Amino acid sequence: MNSNRNSKVVLARQPVNRHCEPSDFCIEDGEIPYPDEGQVLVRTGFLSLDPYMRTRMSPIGTYVAHVEVGEVMVGEVIGEVIQSRHKEFSVGDVVLARSGWQQFAALPIEDISRVDTTVAPPSCYLGILGIPGMTAYYGLLEVARPVKGDTVLVPAAAGAVGHIVGQIAKRCGCRVIGSTSSQVKADFVTAELGFDACIDYRGKNVDDLSAEIAELCPQGIDIYYDSVGGDLHDAAMLNIAINARIVIVGAIARSSRMEQPDIGRRWTRELLNKRARMEGFLVLDYADRVNEFHQTMSAWMSDGTMSYREHIVDGIESAPKAFIDMLAGGNIGKQLVRVG
Repeated sequence: MNSNRNSKVVLARQPVNRHCEPSDFCIEDGEIPYPDEGQVLVRTGFLSLDPYMRTRMSPIGTYVAHVEVGEVMVGEVIGEVIQSRHKEFSVGDVVLARSGWQQFAALPIEDISRVDTTVAPPSCYLGILGIPGMTAYYGLLEVARPVKGDTVLVPAAAGAVGHIVGQIAKRCGCRVIGSTSSQVKADFVTAELGFDACIDYRGKNVDDLSAEIAELCPQGIDIYYDSVGGDLHDAAMLNIAINARIVIVGAIARSSRMEQPDIGRRWTRELLNKRARMEGFLVLDYADRVNEFHQTMSAWMSDGTMSYREHIVDGIESAPKAFIDMLAGGNIGKQLVRVG
């Protein structure tokens, strides 16, 4: 990595109905861009890696445009303004920027926002104070609307969103059951985060998972915060309680079959019998409430009742492998790349 050049990760080919591979990405070096009038030059400090980026790699239509072959991979970063041609930003400002997988970017001010580093470390604005934290906060509190005594099932419980969802649910007086891909992760969410129990789902089919959920949730699941889909979704739906709320925030279990129709069991009869509600959630719908979220979450962090975990690798060239590992469940907490 040459600090006098702009190293960036571009999409080399789109993975269609398969897992991502290292050869889907290409590392390129180019000139450091010069900001136009009204722009600033941002040097990346931390790059965020998130499951939604797999959707952006797909040629199928979705709620946002996909990344074209040859384009820089999309993503948010925390960076430092090193050159400014706009009066509202100064050299040295720490900002949240939508600059993608690259060391430097010249950006209009619409694509950046200043962050308050006196509240929390800058990297938190990519995790607990960023999109993952907002997804957990509004997806649970606004869509699921937990009440004291609810039983909440949280898949990917050790991931960037899941480990926040579970803690918020505990604050609401809920009984929280997690699901993770290893016993190490299960121990993390129960011992360190206070989940009541956790399922290690690896190697288990729908029937096995359903039986384990039934044992842990004898009165049924009141809230299923679904970020994975697949077999765990089916097992959870076999165990929902009357008036259950199912929040759909992702389907990472299908990341290798994204371009195929998601054909599986139909749950309309179960939703009818249990008078349950299933609703999709996109954090973009709550973008105008970011300040409200920051105030509440930072207060919870300050009083010690909300903790977070980061999984950090170094170097922009490490981003493709870290992204592939994250999709396979290799991280605990928020996956970040420390660029500079």
